[in-house]
Amino acid sequence: QVQLVESGGGLVQAGGSLRLSCAASGRTFTRDTMGWFRQAPGKEREFVACITWLGGRLSYANSVKGRFTISRDDAESTVYLQMNSLKPEDTAVYYCAADSLLGRCAFVVKEYEYWGQGTQVTVSS
Repeated sequence: QVQLVESGGGLVQAGGSLRLSCAASGRTFTRDTMGWFRQAPGKEREFVACITWLGGRLSYANSVKGRFTISRDDAESTVYLQMNSLKPEDTAVYYCAADSLLGRCAFVVKEYEYWGQGTQVTVSS
């Protein structure tokens, strides 16, 4: 059974940092495209960052470019999202996603097959 489990969320002041982790299990994820999305209250889920197989391609939403970094450790089947210079508008539930067939970065929710349960990130002003 495929599982994605996020961790690392919490409450942080504006300007602070957090590192989110997504632990994948149930099969090998080495060739998967992995993505991070977020959903703020009353808003649709939106793309944050993605990373392809072997980290060959990285993509970021414009709103987080230069502040967030996605990485993966395939030996640990874990994907990370390092978030620096956090802003109140970064407050959301952050979700990890995976898909084995994409072979590229994807920016749309429906393109990913597997999802985690989410972790709350709250940035206070």
